[in-house]
Amino acid sequence: MNAPLLKCNNLRKSFQSDGNEVDVVRGVDLEVSEGDFTVLMGSSGSGKSTLLYLMSGLEDVSGGTVICNGHEISSMKEKELALLRRREMGFVFQAFNLIPNLTLLENIMAAGFLGDTPKEQLESRALALLESLGLGDLAKRLPSQVSGGEQQRAATARSLINSPKILFADEPTGALNSASGKKVLDYFSSLADEGQTIFMVTHDLKGACRGNRVLYLKDGQIHGEYRFDDPSLSLEDREKTLFSWLVEQGW
Repeated sequence: MNAPLLKCNNLRKSFQSDGNEVDVVRGVDLEVSEGDFTVLMGSSGSGKSTLLYLMSGLEDVSGGTVICNGHEISSMKEKELALLRRREMGFVFQAFNLIPNLTLLENIMAAGFLGDTPKEQLESRALALLESLGLGDLAKRLPSQVSGGEQQRAATARSLINSPKILFADEPTGALNSASGKKVLDYFSSLADEGQTIFMVTHDLKGACRGNRVLYLKDGQIHGEYRFDDPSLSLEDREKTLFSWLVEQGW
């Protein structure tokens, strides 16, 4: 097994609500190896998105440690974290968050301008990403001129412009219809086949089947883990076996 790219030890997160402390993530120990496509599932309110935010430094931890590619991000200052996220991480959320007055190409390049890649090289990579996502003909269009699924694919391209070590995805198909969602998931699968490390939160069974590893979060703790050890299984068979396992977990 490859060395852990991301590691959490006794990770905890609490919030204050009406004067009471509410534990959302409760002592999570977790490793993500390089090349893993890890999927996090759980019921609504189980802490899935919060755990992703803690692992990526988007939320401050209440306790425990998070180490990403050798960096202990749980103790970093915001400026250091921002630099690490820019260099090491990519993000895809349910909301596309594209800049409305920039074209799809410009949206993708804007994320790359934060680095030191020459503009010509950046544009070439952005165009290649758009092409690989079936958006080559839409590079000059504004977000309002394309569909929601096309916007999400553009957002995925933007997340990859800096060649991140790990791609975090929080319900990336949650706002899409089944056809558009399938195109996004197909691309995630192709990225995983190429060795891209992915950590995805989803409530969607069909989406979860794309991973090689599924974690089930319950009451802020990892309740179980399932791995697809047979790469020859069809997506339909993966869905059936995963569904049976999720029912056992209380899904």
